Formats: sequence, structure tokens, C-alpha cells
Amino acid sequence: LTLFAFSSENWRRPLDEVKFLMQLFVHVLEEEVVKLHRNNIRLWVIGDLSRFDEKLVQLVKASEEKTEKNQTLTLTIAANYGGRWDIMQAVNRLVAEHPGQTYTETDLPQYLSMAYAPEPDLFIRTGGEQRISNFLLWQLAYTEFYFTSTLWPDFDAAALDVAIDSYQKRERRFGRTSEQ
Repeated sequence: LTLFAFSSENWRRPLDEVKFLMQLFVHVLEEEVVKLHRNNIRLWVIGDLSRFDEKLVQLVKASEEKTEKNQTLTLTIAANYGGRWDIMQAVNRLVAEHPGQTYTETDLPQYLSMAYAPEPDLFIRTGGEQRISNFLLWQLAYTEFYFTSTLWPDFDAAALDVAIDSYQKRERRFGRTSEQ
């Protein structure tokens, strides 16, 4: 489950909007982590945190540590995350750990930011956009997509039911034929 996403491209937004998003991020960490912990929910933040203020980075680390043993659900926050960045950091880590080898696509996933989670079955994009916007590029290879014009704040349980119903009507073949 990913709730808050601040992509690497979002730094290009107007400064006041970026400041607001950073304040929202801090608020989530300061106010909501207590609730997450109380409900046995683990918080995991993926992305390149190097552009964030050191105080925010420390708040992220403290929040992750507080919830690291929780097991009911994992809430992932994508902060300064981009799918291209994720693939490149994974490649760099793989090569650093295993230099001079030949690699296959099965070698890379363990180095991706979300190696702890299965690949998504369903990707829901709200707000009328019909693109993935540099998000989980590797992981979305066999994911079913659902696009809706409903804005995120209005995406409620009924809208989720419609998306799930659409997903359930699809045949997932993963490169095979229906007969297989």
C-alpha cells in the first residue's frame, strides 16, 4: 500500500507547493506514525532521501525504526522516488556487490527499493491521468492498470470496489495463452 508519493520530478513544482508537500510529509511522520504503530502497521520510506533536510531524514529513520517489527500491514511512502532512479540504484548496488559478472533479470529485483513486497497486481491511477509517471517501472511489468477521473480525495470505498471489480473481470496470463 502506497499512500503518499513525492516523485523525483516533483522538485520542479512551484517552491510553495514543494514546501507544502514537505510540511505534509513531516506532519504524517510526526502525527500519524503513533497511529500506525498502535495498529501494528509498518512504515517504509523508499526513494533518494539525500535531497531532504537532515531533520526530515532523521524523522524518517526514527519512524521506520519505531514500526519495524509491526506486521499487520506495510505502508510505503515514496519520497523523492523515481522508477528510473530505482532501477539505476539497484544496478549500481548489484554491480558493486558482484563485479565483473554477467547478470540476468532475476538478479536485479532484490536490489530494488520495494524488494520486500510482491509485485503489484493492480495499479490504480486517479485524477484522469493515464500514465505511470516514472513509478515502479520494473515492478509494474505484469500489473493490471485501472485509470479513473475520480480525484484522490474523493476515491472512496465504493470507487475502490469498482476498480477491484474491473480487475476481477480480467484474465491474467503473464505471457501465456488462455488455454495454458
